[in-house]
Amino acid sequence: MSEKTLEKQYNPSKIEGEIYEKWEKGGYFKPEVNKDGKPFTIIMPPPNITGKLHIGHAFDDTLQDILIRYKRMKGFAALWLPGEDHASIATEVKVVDKIKEETGKTKQDLGREAFLEEAWDWAKTYRKEIANQVRKLGASCDWSRERFTMDEGVSEAVKETFVRLYEKGLIYRGNRIINWCPSCRTALSDAEVEYEEQKGHLWHIKYPIKDSDEYVVIATTRPETMLGDSAVAINPDDERYTHLKGKTLILPLVNKEIPIVFDEYVDKEFGTGCVKITPCHDPNDFEVGLRHNLEQIRVFNDDGTINELGGKYQGLTTKEARKQIVEDLKEAGLLEKIEDHMHNVGTCYRCGTTVEPLTSLQWFVKMEPLAKPAIDVVKNAEVQFVPDRFKKIYFNWMENIKDWCISRQLWWGHRIPAYYCEECGEMVVSKNAPEKCPKCGCSKLKQDEDALDTWFSSALWPFSTLGWPEKTEDLEKFYPNDVLVTGFDIIFFWVARMVFSGIEQMGKPPFHHVYIHGLVRDSQGRKMSKSLGNGIDPLEVIDKYGADVLRFSLVTGNKAGNDTRWQESKVEANRNFANKINNAARFILMNLEDFDVEKEVDFDTLHDTDKWIISRKNQIVKEVTANIEKYEFGIAAEKLYTFIWNEFCDLYIEFAKPRLNSENANDRFNTQYTLNHVFMDIIKMLHPYMPFITEHIYSFMPGKNGMLIGEKYPEYREEYNFSKEENDIGIIVEALRAVRNARANMNIPPSKKADGYIFANDKDMENVFASSKDILCKLAGFKDISFIDSEYDKEESLSVVSSGGKIYIPMGELIDKDKEIERLQKEEKKLIGEIERLDKKLSNKNFVDKAPAKVVEGEKEKYKKYEALLNEVRESLNKLK
Repeated sequence: MSEKTLEKQYNPSKIEGEIYEKWEKGGYFKPEVNKDGKPFTIIMPPPNITGKLHIGHAFDDTLQDILIRYKRMKGFAALWLPGEDHASIATEVKVVDKIKEETGKTKQDLGREAFLEEAWDWAKTYRKEIANQVRKLGASCDWSRERFTMDEGVSEAVKETFVRLYEKGLIYRGNRIINWCPSCRTALSDAEVEYEEQKGHLWHIKYPIKDSDEYVVIATTRPETMLGDSAVAINPDDERYTHLKGKTLILPLVNKEIPIVFDEYVDKEFGTGCVKITPCHDPNDFEVGLRHNLEQIRVFNDDGTINELGGKYQGLTTKEARKQIVEDLKEAGLLEKIEDHMHNVGTCYRCGTTVEPLTSLQWFVKMEPLAKPAIDVVKNAEVQFVPDRFKKIYFNWMENIKDWCISRQLWWGHRIPAYYCEECGEMVVSKNAPEKCPKCGCSKLKQDEDALDTWFSSALWPFSTLGWPEKTEDLEKFYPNDVLVTGFDIIFFWVARMVFSGIEQMGKPPFHHVYIHGLVRDSQGRKMSKSLGNGIDPLEVIDKYGADVLRFSLVTGNKAGNDTRWQESKVEANRNFANKINNAARFILMNLEDFDVEKEVDFDTLHDTDKWIISRKNQIVKEVTANIEKYEFGIAAEKLYTFIWNEFCDLYIEFAKPRLNSENANDRFNTQYTLNHVFMDIIKMLHPYMPFITEHIYSFMPGKNGMLIGEKYPEYREEYNFSKEENDIGIIVEALRAVRNARANMNIPPSKKADGYIFANDKDMENVFASSKDILCKLAGFKDISFIDSEYDKEESLSVVSSGGKIYIPMGELIDKDKEIERLQKEEKKLIGEIERLDKKLSNKNFVDKAPAKVVEGEKEKYKKYEALLNEVRESLNKLK
């Protein structure tokens, strides 16, 4: 570092960039830094190249960085491999919009090659921007191994996988029902469809029976699909309609004869028991159509308009057609009734457009044979979810999985490696373009126009990034990965696909653990979104507070799998924490100027408070290590925070001050040793969470060795376990806190001193208190302390109970009794008013039933808090009276 002394206030903007550059240039992020260590691998979930990182990325990356820094310090050859995802649909939409805005042209105007040049320029720009944002967060990933889902190596892996699966009969091309986004103009897999509840209607339509006055009534939420009806289905056990066997219906408005089919798919208890069958526009109807060999009539174009098979409705959008069809049915007397109806509507996960199920010639992966082994590895704990409850989502998806539609009508992405002979129509699937048709010898072959689903390449990420299909050293050493850190929302999108792909291509699952975290929500618990305007830009937080404060704020208070709330107050508190550490470091450094770091300490000569803090630190090392190993990052962070602030800074540093000024050289050295020893382990434990400030402080510490990032993580050591001193000083600390709290409750300022009287439980306890008399006098506000043999009853006093005995403080010198009674009575009146107000509010059924649950819960919590405060005030009043 360039600074000669540690600044009074920690200023992250001055040092973070410089530190990160030193880490990266020094090769500290590479697993080779511990070349003989056991491998430990995390492959970064690749962010999409569609813009800036959001707070969710910052949370995800922070958790991974904590783990990788910890493992690196534990001596592992730790690899955190970064990368970015090409994000076919989302990126193509962005590039199309950019071209239109800049030139007014469409992608078709440019042509495929020119469009792809634009897309690659976009990728280059945003990959660099994303990588720089990840660096600002302090992420210690190995940039020398950075990958991209469209780079040459991953592209080879994609082609290899496609060809292998095709040759095994696990990839096929067929005309099947798929999810279609009319806005993105591409197929979507089931996982890419999001369902939202929408208000709609049920239209009850009369379908006349041919050569009869009779009709059946069909209820539908999408009247426009009736243009493609091929039949009406009835359950074969429905006795109401047995007389209709062999008869046909006249399709309203189209005036076409369609059959009645009997199929067990129909629920005879639902509606009228008659269901319209539209094989090209409903997945269930498609299956019924196959069973009964029904005509497939697709009436929607790719852009969501009605095609030529829709007769007079041709050219209308589906919404326009619906409106017109309903009017025409009314006019024809064929609309029985319209009902309001709430139903789940599928929407595109990218643009929010209502998805249209329709038949289309697409490429599919046959999922059943791939899903079974992927289910088994989770059942037999080869792959473990943390928390365990999330495997239910995984099982639900995998056990009900359908064939995966992998083709997309896009230009940006991995082009499908299938080639068609322009002469005879023969199809060839090959990694490389064939020179001639194997069937007719023609040299004119055209590659399939479609690209693969983005998730096809992402599914190979744990091993394609390590060089597969080549047999590389990295693949041999770092596969399987140790842990995947990701959000619950892509368990089926990505996690499941990586598991079955790893088993299929590598013979074993891609990782041992899947650590699932929740979302970062706003302070009110709402999901962050552009529409609400409640999003948090992590870069703005870093600019204002520094990366360490952002990281620590995201992790503290969080448990695996749970959402976390973004609270500005927590960020402010953690900035204060960073300054607290900085100030502690300044104090320690000022008192270590003559410290001989090479000199050995005689543990037998250490003061009890030295042994106490060393023993407490040793216990914290044990607990924090155990928590991190169990992925309980938030619990570990809270333990560190409490120990550093409450025990080391607020107590031990105060204990140490008199002995740092001692004329006894050994006392001074022992205190210096303890400060240095404990504080060095503190910044080592804190480093995975707050890497910049700890690295910065470490550079000033005596006995530093290189950079902190390369130091070994502290370990629990039996010789640091001073149980007696930890227990004894623990009793003093408990008593000290109890006295401080009692004084605070009585509103007694720290400057006011009084004598103290201790009635110890026994002689041993009296000795413990006596040996720490100076500490209690200095930190608890006593003039002097006397030991008594019975309860104190000389005058009015404040009594404090601790596990070592009772402590009495005469009140005469500390407070004006009458004024304090007056103050407490005012406080009592105020609290009673608040309790009555809340009682009235919570007794109001209107409020309890209609207000959001979180608001009601908040008011109940306030009520409990005010009740507790009122009890404290009354207790204080009773003591004074």
